Amino acid sequence: MPAPVLLDCDTGIDDAIALTYLAATPAARLVGIVSTGGNVPAAQVARNNLDLCALLDLDVPVALGASAPLVEPARFAEDTHGPTGLGYASLPASDRALADRSGAELWVDAARAHPGELVGIVIGPHTNLALALDLEPELPHLLRRLHIMGGAINHRGNTGPTGEWNIAVDPEAAQRVFAAFSWAPARPVLGPLDVTEEVVFTAETLARLGAASTHPVTAVLLDALRWYVEFHEADGFGPIAHVHDPFVVAHAVTGRFARTAPLALDVELDGTLTRGQTVGDWLGRWGREPNVDVMVQADAAGFVDHLVETLGLLRVVPPAGGPTSRQ
Repeated sequence: MPAPVLLDCDTGIDDAIALTYLAATPAARLVGIVSTGGNVPAAQVARNNLDLCALLDLDVPVALGASAPLVEPARFAEDTHGPTGLGYASLPASDRALADRSGAELWVDAARAHPGELVGIVIGPHTNLALALDLEPELPHLLRRLHIMGGAINHRGNTGPTGEWNIAVDPEAAQRVFAAFSWAPARPVLGPLDVTEEVVFTAETLARLGAASTHPVTAVLLDALRWYVEFHEADGFGPIAHVHDPFVVAHAVTGRFARTAPLALDVELDGTLTRGQTVGDWLGRWGREPNVDVMVQADAAGFVDHLVETLGLLRVVPPAGGPTSRQ
C-alpha cells in the first residue's frame, strides 16, 4: 500500500521536482502540502503548489504557512530560484483554492488522521512544523517517521560559510524540531548538503527528463531547471544543478538511495559567524544519544535513473471517464 505523505516545502525549483515525483510514484499517497516561505514568500509558494497540483491532477489540501520565521525577518532566494520560485517556467494559472487551515493545523490534522502511518517530509524551513508542535506536542509519536532535507555537517554551507538554507532561514524552528523529535520512536532522517550535493543534473540529465514524459509538467520543470543550471554556473559550479529535495523525498518513500548513520545533532543559534549551522557530534563529546539518522552516502546515479523512470509514469488525464494519470 502506498504510504500517506505530508510534504512541507518552499517551492522552489527542486521542490517542484519533488512534488512532481510524489504525484508520479506508486509508493506514496500525498495527503497534504504545507506551503512554507523560504525560496520565495509563503503566498507565492502556495500559488506554485496549487497550480502544480492542478497541472498534475492532484486533489490534496494545500495550506498556507506562516509568513515569517519564528524570530528573524523573512528572507528569500529569488537569485537561486527566480522571481516566482520556478526559474523561467510559467505555470498555467488554476482556480484551486487554499485549504481552510493553517500549515501548522494541516500537519496536526494529517498526523491525527493517519496515526503511526504518516510520513512527514520537510524540504523547506521548519517554521510550520515547529508551530504544529505547539498545537500537538505528541506529533513526534503520531508520525511514522520524519524526513528532512537540511543542514551541512562536514561540508561548506550554501547560505554563508557554514549554514544550509532550510536550517539557516529559521534556525530556532529547526532547533525546536530536532529537540522535540529526539523522543520520537524512530529518529528523523536528515539529508544534508554533504550527500544531496552528490546528486548532479547535467545537460544529459535534462535531455533524459525531457524524453521521459510528454506530460505538460515536463516542460515546466525543464524551464525551471534552465534557470537553476545558470545559477550554479554563475556560482562557480559549471553548467550543472545540485538537486537536493527530490533525492530526500525519493529516499523517504522507498528507503533506497542513501546509507545513514546515527548522530547527535544540534543547531547553533548564537554564533556570530555560525548562526544556523548544524553541528554533529561524531565523537560523542556531548554525551547525548543520537537524535537523527544522517545520510552519509548516496547512490546518486541510481536515484537519477529512478527519478527519470518515475516521471515517465506521468500521463495526461483525459476527460472524465478516461484512464488515470498513472500507469
